[in-house]
Amino acid sequence: MENSDTTPSVPAAAPLSSKKENITPINSKISELSESRADLLNRIQGLKQDLQNWRSKLDTQVKTYRDDLSELKKSLNVEVEQLRSEFQELRTTLQQQQEDVAASLKNFGLQDVSSGVQEAEGSKVESSEEKVHDLATEDGGKETEQ
Repeated sequence: MENSDTTPSVPAAAPLSSKKENITPINSKISELSESRADLLNRIQGLKQDLQNWRSKLDTQVKTYRDDLSELKKSLNVEVEQLRSEFQELRTTLQQQQEDVAASLKNFGLQDVSSGVQEAEGSKVESSEEKVHDLATEDGGKETEQ
């Protein structure tokens, strides 16, 4: 068998000028890519710095808002406690006034008068019930006569 080469035959001595021409565009591409890479790295660094600044500002705002909310909460709690205290004092005052009025009524004898009025009203109710009963009996008697 013969030795068969599947690779094309290359001339043994290639001209040096064509190699230099091929290397020049590659070198310029490499330098362009290097510059582009450096630009991208600079932009990435700038974006990282911007992100850090943004986070720092955001953290500062969040802390400020939390502090403000904490102060508002404390203030509201103090006000609520004051209102509770005032309402409790008001409730106590009203109860005391109610007790004073009841005691004054007792002292003036109105309590006895009011119980007398209740007794009188009770006797009126009883007498009116008797009248109704008497009328019913009379009506019943008339019906049996008819």
